[in-house]
Amino acid sequence: MKTGIHPEYHAEAVVHCLCGNTFTTGSTLAELKTEVCSVCHPFFTGTQRIIDTGGQVERFRRRAQRAQKN
Repeated sequence: MKTGIHPEYHAEAVVHCLCGNTFTTGSTLAELKTEVCSVCHPFFTGTQRIIDTGGQVERFRRRAQRAQKN
């Protein structure tokens, strides 16, 4: 490897999630911020949150019902 061209590696980089969870990992950055982690992600928690913006979910359900009737 060439010397002086690689970024500094931090073996104890701290990751902060919006949910308040923190953990350490290895990275070229000393501190990382993320919006979703394994503590708050719906896949890992088993919960599902539907965010309905402008009735899109309801419109989809109506279209699905009409398609089943036909």
